Amino acid sequence: MGTIHLFRKPQRSFFGKLLHEFRLVAADRRSWKILLFGAVNVLCTGFLLMWCSSTNSIALTAYTYLTIFDLFSLITCLISYWVMMRKPSPAYSFGFERLEVLAVFASTVLAQLGALFILKESAERFLEQPEIHTGRLLVGTFVALSFNLFTMLSIRNKPFAYVSEAASTSWLQEHVADLSRSLCGIIPGLSSIFLPRMNPFVLIDLAGAFALCITYMLIEINNYFAVDTASAIAIALMTFGTMYPMSVYSGKVLLQTTPPHVIGQLDKLLREVSTLDGVLEVRNEHFWTLGFGSLAGSVHVRIRRDANEQMVLAHVTNRLYTLVSTLTVQIFKDDWIRPALLSGPVAPNVLNFSDHHIIPMPLLKNTDDMTPVTSTPAKPSSPPPEFSFNTPGKNVSPVILLNTQSRPYGLGLSRGHTPYSSVLGQGLAVPGVGAGQGLRPIFPHIPSRYGNNRTGQPRP
Repeated sequence: MGTIHLFRKPQRSFFGKLLHEFRLVAADRRSWKILLFGAVNVLCTGFLLMWCSSTNSIALTAYTYLTIFDLFSLITCLISYWVMMRKPSPAYSFGFERLEVLAVFASTVLAQLGALFILKESAERFLEQPEIHTGRLLVGTFVALSFNLFTMLSIRNKPFAYVSEAASTSWLQEHVADLSRSLCGIIPGLSSIFLPRMNPFVLIDLAGAFALCITYMLIEINNYFAVDTASAIAIALMTFGTMYPMSVYSGKVLLQTTPPHVIGQLDKLLREVSTLDGVLEVRNEHFWTLGFGSLAGSVHVRIRRDANEQMVLAHVTNRLYTLVSTLTVQIFKDDWIRPALLSGPVAPNVLNFSDHHIIPMPLLKNTDDMTPVTSTPAKPSSPPPEFSFNTPGKNVSPVILLNTQSRPYGLGLSRGHTPYSSVLGQGLAVPGVGAGQGLRPIFPHIPSRYGNNRTGQPRP
């Protein structure tokens, strides 16, 4: 027998979890209307598909696909309600807002695939045009139009409402806007209805119903069955042209790109942040759309060494929070300013250079590229690295060692045997004798006590 777990929680299956979340959403009274419209949509779609089969009309089939798209939009609305109920978790720190973005993207892509299927079927019908029965063609058109308009105007679908406003206009909206301007020039009273950008879903419902009405009249009058195929192609193109900008916009949100309509506002806010007291530099800024209407971002702010980190963080967050709801700010102080070789007054015993040995450290760079203060290249235009530490041997000042050895002045001897020669080899040098190379005092403003010592002449 295996190990017995007394308090182990039972593991739900995938369908069990899905049913649990559905019950959570169904408990909200706001979702009852959506569920009712969804049930009516399934019933209406079933009748429309039967009438499409009896009439043999591919134009009515293309228009029925818009009803199926309404069912997808209702499911997206339910997902939006579920997202508002759920809170961020450790596994999903940003929440579940991207799920409704994914639902909008999937719905629009499926609608475009349906339009491509209609185009393929229409191309086959041009080779052999079947007979169209108009008995239930007009009835199915008005049933589908009534249900589509009633669904779009009764249900407040927040994800699709945002996408239809934020995405670029379709070619159908642009042509209708041109006609509306011309019509409003004749009748100014219609400007409040036609001049604002029309809802693309309502527009495609009206345009599809208009195409089906023309199809019905031409078939009834002249038995011109090819117009049904032409109407199906027109409805498919209008569907594809309407859904394509929305799928592009939602796809860019899924790719975590910066929305183009907020780039100017973000640049303005970053310029304001860079002028705050204590802020030296704003770098590595990255902003993206987390969900519909919510931005997330991260930014690194370099501040002065004497600045208050909490105060700067509060000011930066206050400036950017007006536009970026989820913000991560990393504050780090300016640690790249190297101290001078000697800060403060020089000690009196250090001024006596004859009593000290100077051990020059090996140079890592060319002498021409070094500044007299630090060993870093003198390039003020290039910023320092993001993170740097005082690595031994990289920025080390010369070492000054006190020499306690007595010198026999006036005997013509240089200095005698140095105790460090066996350790440092040629690293030690005596100024004025020529044993070392490149040694010179590091304090040029202090008068040097070294000179050419002639044999038998005491040193001053």
